[in-house]
Amino acid sequence: MEINTAAADQELQLVIFRLAKEEYGLPITKVQEINRLVPITKLPQTPAFMEGIINLRGRIIPVVDLRKRFQLEVSEYNDDSRIIIVEVNGQTVGIIVDAVAEVVRISLSSVEPPPPSFILDAKYIQGVGKLDGRLLILLEIDQILSTQEAIALKQLNA
Repeated sequence: MEINTAAADQELQLVIFRLAKEEYGLPITKVQEINRLVPITKLPQTPAFMEGIINLRGRIIPVVDLRKRFQLEVSEYNDDSRIIIVEVNGQTVGIIVDAVAEVVRISLSSVEPPPPSFILDAKYIQGVGKLDGRLLILLEIDQILSTQEAIALKQLNA
């Protein structure tokens, strides 16, 4: 197997955020902005992980609580909680996270695929990055919503 040294030297620039006790990374190219929590308008008959919608400078943005989406223990929002505005399959969505930590660069050579023996549903996970003794769960943000959920959100944004 021949190693492409150009590929080995490539880097990912990631926005690192916390959810529960873990650190996750999103490619910075998917992140439009990071905001403090603002009032969220609840919508009836939406999935439990859909927190509602926000008005962001005149645009209606649907908001997903990642703790609920990943079926993690739900906790109260606090001063560190943030809404990361991301692009998911071509549409703008807010995701609520516990805190945004930093922006980092990691080498592609330090990213490994998720271990298949531990993950039953790995569609949300692009890989695991190693950085300074830490493990970062790299999200596949375009998989956060099912096709049906994405269509429903697109109708909401129309």
